[in-house]
This record gives sequence, C-alpha cells and structure tokens, in this order.
Amino acid sequence: MTVQTSPQDKAAAPAPGSASGSATDPLAALRDRAVWIFDLDNTLYPASCDLFSQVDRRINEFIATHFNIGMDEARVRQKQFFREYGTTLRGLMMEHDVDPVAYMDYVHDIDVTGVQPSALLADALGRLPGRKIIYTNGSVRHAENVAGRLGILDRFEAVFDIAAGGFVPKPDPRPYATLVERHGVDPADACMVEDIARNLAPAHALGMTTAWVRGEKEYEKAGVGAGIHIDHTVDDLPSWLAAVAGL
Repeated sequence: MTVQTSPQDKAAAPAPGSASGSATDPLAALRDRAVWIFDLDNTLYPASCDLFSQVDRRINEFIATHFNIGMDEARVRQKQFFREYGTTLRGLMMEHDVDPVAYMDYVHDIDVTGVQPSALLADALGRLPGRKIIYTNGSVRHAENVAGRLGILDRFEAVFDIAAGGFVPKPDPRPYATLVERHGVDPADACMVEDIARNLAPAHALGMTTAWVRGEKEYEKAGVGAGIHIDHTVDDLPSWLAAVAGL
C-alpha cells in the first residue's frame, strides 16, 4: 500500500508502525469524513479483473450493429467519440440521438464472476464512519451487479450514475454539482476515490479530499502532476481503507 500526501502532511507524517489515529497520522483526518464517494470500475475492484475488456467489446458490437459497419471501423468511431466527448455514449447521443438506456443495458450485459468478493473491503467500508455513495459513468444496474459480487452493496446508501448526472460524464463539473446538491454533501467534509486522475479535479475544485487509486494506463494517469490536486495515492484500496478505518 502506498500513500502520498501533500508536502505539509509529509513533514508531519508518523514513522512506519506508529499508532494510527494520532494527531500526526495523515489518515486520521480522513476517519471521520461525513461522506465517501467512490468510483466503481477499476476502483472498488482491481483493474486486473479486466471487466472493461468485456464492456469495450460490447460497445464496439453496439456501434457496429447500429451503423451496420465492421468491428474495425466501429473501434475507430468508438475511440473518436471517447476522445471528443469523454464517453462513447455522450458522442452517440450528441451526434446520432442514440437511446442511452438501450445502450447502457447492452454494453453492461457482462459476466462479473471475474470479480472476487472482498471481505477486507466489506469490513473496512462497514467500520468506516460516514455515508458512502458510488459515483459512476456507468449505470445503476452495472454498479449493483458489481458491488453485489464484491459483497459490499449494502455498504452504500446510493448510486449516482450517468443517468442521474443527465448523461453528462465525469470530469464535466456539472454532475458533481448535481450529486452534491441531490445528496446533501458538504464537499469540505467529503472524500472522493477514483482511478482516473483527471476525474478528481472537479472534486478538488469543490473542496473535497481526493484519493487516486493508481492506474498504469495513459488515460488513468493523464494529468497527474499537471495541476490536478491529489491528496492521497493508493495502490491497494481495501488495505488503505482498512488503515483509514483503524483496523
């Protein structure tokens, strides 16, 4: 587990093995956060589960069928939509008036058995004070399937999905503001956890503490060190949350 803190925190960080919860423990300040906001994919479960390869294939199948084109051309279009609009769905909606519900139902009809239940994650979430919300560019159905497989669905009070955000994806600031208003979140007393670094910028701008679950793909780490403020960098989320919870 790796935790990176801001320079002022580093100066006060305790030596390895010191008691958690002390005034100098950089994780102690997180323990009583009123609200925790978690991304879903590659955040609550490890990227090694590779669910996105299934979703990616389903996206390209949807595009190929919708436009009656081959898979190679579908992939090219998918990447264009992603680059220009943040999500493929947004591009399909803006340029081709695609039904978002039909799209989401199709692309998230995947096998989630590759995700292993995590007793440590469930325990840490259960012991961690504060409300917990899943915030995903996916659907409620997908979030419930995955969180149910992990054994953590009952740890969350709500799922704020792409539909709740008006089908406007992260990192557009507008759905963040909607989430804050709809769920009565005080950003100064909230922490957002996410695997795509740039998606933490709007959360930080609102005043949230941010935690980046480190990813190695270019889209996951784009912007790190280039003006996006990340308070904590995490390599193993269940272990990190267990430390925050004081387990």
